[in-house]
Amino acid sequence: MQPNQVAKLSQDYFHFSPLLQPLLREKRADIIVFPHNQSDVLRVVKACVNYKIPITVRGAGTGNYGQCVPLEGGVVLDLTYMKNILAMEPGWVRAEPGARLAQINKLASEMGWELRLLPSTYRTATLGGFIAGGSGGIGSILYGWLGDHGNFLAAKVVTVEEEPQVLQLQGDEVQQVNHAYGTNGIIIELEMPLAPSYPWAEGIIVFSDFMAAARFSQQLGESDGLVAKLISLHAWPIPSYFTALQPYLPDGKHAVLLIFDRPSLVSLESLVRDFQGEITYISSMAEKQLNLGEFTWNHTTLHARAADPNLTYLQSRFPYDPKLELVQQFYERYGNEVMMHLEIVRFQGQVCPCGLQVVQFTHEERLQEIMEDHENHGVLIFNPHTYLLEDGGSGMINPLQVNFKKQVDPYGLLNPGKMRGWLEQMNL
Repeated sequence: MQPNQVAKLSQDYFHFSPLLQPLLREKRADIIVFPHNQSDVLRVVKACVNYKIPITVRGAGTGNYGQCVPLEGGVVLDLTYMKNILAMEPGWVRAEPGARLAQINKLASEMGWELRLLPSTYRTATLGGFIAGGSGGIGSILYGWLGDHGNFLAAKVVTVEEEPQVLQLQGDEVQQVNHAYGTNGIIIELEMPLAPSYPWAEGIIVFSDFMAAARFSQQLGESDGLVAKLISLHAWPIPSYFTALQPYLPDGKHAVLLIFDRPSLVSLESLVRDFQGEITYISSMAEKQLNLGEFTWNHTTLHARAADPNLTYLQSRFPYDPKLELVQQFYERYGNEVMMHLEIVRFQGQVCPCGLQVVQFTHEERLQEIMEDHENHGVLIFNPHTYLLEDGGSGMINPLQVNFKKQVDPYGLLNPGKMRGWLEQMNL
């Protein structure tokens, strides 16, 4: 393999962060290995353990935090050739980690079903990569997060020891490897729940007043009779970055991008009027289909940075507050320095806004100050400017995952340098 290919497959979208760029841009694997089946994985693992070679597992590389960047060289284990969909029945699917989410959904749709949750990168992302590096996405307003009970059913995991084992994890056991960046086991098979597929439509709603748009979004999320699987709020000027959507996004207007149950349209129109909004696009009435999911979640940052590479982002969760007082406070405090991008989600049964705010980056100290200000006011920050597993999550070490790593990766060869809990225990 050519050096430029090795370099490409040693990277992800960490360049979204100006803090991660200098730390990760020169990191490279020594070799890329493409297993095609379980036997291949076992042979690679056995050889790596014998020579104590680090292993970093990779899917499509659509993550943003350096999840699949090898900090210590070694082998990048690219699982994209393990892409078989092994079984599918109403309500569940079993597949290899390299199976594309779009392909799974295509087959499921023929039965009237679909995956519960999807990232905005669903066209290219793999199932294993989403589980190892993701947390939620399109569908989180209905089904919550990948870490919630029932959203990840079972997994087969290869251990990294002299005689590699294949473990079967079921039920809550899967949380040991869920969103673990591949630091504590190589996932070679996954079983996921499916949801009934609605006749979905997409819509764009624009508002002159940001808080009207925010309250509309919150009210829609709390309206149990209106079924939506995406409610994505973008304060101006973020809509100006969506080049393909410009015919539907008037200058100076704040926008809400929706995926909703098509029979709910009449009721949705009434709710839009209540908040003085204007519908500019409905997919079922338009010749052109826009795939609005690809302008939401982390794709929003992608579009913003295409317009201005100096932009970066935050990841946050606002506390439950139907009045959205804290959202208004931070919108008014920061203006265009921290542009409000909110995804309305369900968290522990409550409808809450999660932020992927677009930030005008000036310097590291200011970025840290902004994040600390949010945390001091009760906004949870999932720091997207670190490659450490825990610091990019809740900030807390998960003993379940650390203990599982002790069991399945005793030499610490899997994605070394990413799990703070392991590093602290090993005094590294």
